[in-house]
Parts: sequence; structure tokens; C-alpha cells
Amino acid sequence: MSLLEFAPPKKYLELIEQFRLIDDTFFDVCFDGSNECMQLLLRIFFNRDDIMIKEVVTQRSAQNLYGRSARFDVIAVDNDGKIYNVEIQRANEGATPKRARFNHSLIDSREINKGTKYENFPEVWVIFITEKDIFGGKIPMYHIEPIIQELNQPFEDAAHTIYVNGSYRGTNALGLLMQDFFCSDPRQMHYPELAQRADFFKHKNKGVKAMCELMQKLQDEGRAEGRAEGRAEGRLEGRLEERTSMAINMLRDNEPIDKIIKYSRLSPERIAELAEQIR
Repeated sequence: MSLLEFAPPKKYLELIEQFRLIDDTFFDVCFDGSNECMQLLLRIFFNRDDIMIKEVVTQRSAQNLYGRSARFDVIAVDNDGKIYNVEIQRANEGATPKRARFNHSLIDSREINKGTKYENFPEVWVIFITEKDIFGGKIPMYHIEPIIQELNQPFEDAAHTIYVNGSYRGTNALGLLMQDFFCSDPRQMHYPELAQRADFFKHKNKGVKAMCELMQKLQDEGRAEGRAEGRAEGRLEGRLEERTSMAINMLRDNEPIDKIIKYSRLSPERIAELAEQIR
């Protein structure tokens, strides 16, 4: 089907309108290959206007020697060879300190070659954008750096971790950025780089088609997982009413649309209908 012939169902459009950048699937879609959006993000985080990104990739998977794996939301590399891993984490348990440790280890295993000298190891930043202030300090950002305790000096291993408090709503650049991350309407966003990217996937034919295909993929993955679970439990599918109840509860808890599609295994059209019912 050509783009000119593509006509997404109204219910799909209603769901797409609800996506925000704090939803990791929409974040991945908008930032995939967008050096401009990533530069904006990092320049605000680091309060610098000279960061130049040369590569951005999303949903890159890696695993250790024992098969433990992780899927990175976004990996970016700047012109100086510094590596940035930016993760969206709406649930606190997904942004624990040991998750940061694991991400650092996987990035090192991927990026450091056998013959690389220690002094040439890349500088790596793991950055979590969390929905809530998970440390409770009521500050915009938390910078985690190891120190030599007895000397009170930094332990310069070139591995850095930052937690960005998504609930921060100051009037400075970071506060406006976090407002954009929780905004579903591109017209109300402060930063044109993010607004244009979000608008493309919400309102432009090619972008909407990509979002519809993504939602169908999520639905298919959820069905496949459901069939596997059903076989393991001696049944083919969870009862429809149970999955409907799950979707309703997730909608009431303001869970991301992509996760509701995947875990309830209901169609996007049905989820849109349920969302309309509980308004």
C-alpha cells in the first residue's frame, strides 16, 4: 500500500495522539537517527552548546558472556568519541543503581576492543530520565561519580551516571525540556526540534504509518507471548475479560499505551474504546 493510499483507523490516531516522549517506545521512535534531538538533550543536560553528535541508534541489544542481556533505549556518540546511553524509566525499579552498573558493563564489552589501551577507553555516560524523583531530593538532576573516600578525590574511571528528575518543572531549560517530555501535543512543546519530530509521527502520513506498524508489532508480540504462556499453563489464551480488566487498570494507572497493547494483547482499537469508556 502506498502512502497516498494509507488511511489509518480513527482509533489508531486517537492512541497515537496520547503518546509522549516519556513513553520509551515513542522516545525511541522520535530519537532514532535524530542527531539534532540528541544534541538538544545533551546540551541542556550538560549546559554546553558545543556538543556535536555524529551517530544515534535506538533499541540496540547487548548481552554478557553468560547470556544476560539488555536493550538500550538510545546510544549516541559525539565527535570526541564520548558515548551516551539515555534511558527512559517510568518505574523506579528500572533505574536502580545496579541497572546503571550493568549498562556500563555492557557498553564497555561492546565498545572496547581487545587491543585498546586503558588510556584510550571511551568516556561513557549512562543517563536515566525518570518519571518521578526517585531519590527524593527535590532537585533537577543527580550526578553519580565514584570517589576515593580517604582522599575525597574523584576516582577517574571515565564512567559517569546521571539521573534526570522527570517531575522537575522549573522555568529554566531543563524544566521546559521535562515539560516537553510529558506533553502529548507538539503544538504545546517549547523546543521546535522535539515538536517537529513528535508532529511527524503523530500527524504526517509516513510517520503515522510507522506508528501504526509499530503498534501492530507490539500487539503481535503480546499475542505470541500470550500463546507461549498459555501453552506453558495448559491453555491457549487468557480469558478476554481478564485481559480487558488488565487494560482498564493500566489505563487508569496512566501506563504507556505501547505497554497496554503488548501486555493486554488487545487491539489498539479496543484499547481506544476502553479509554473512551473510563474518561
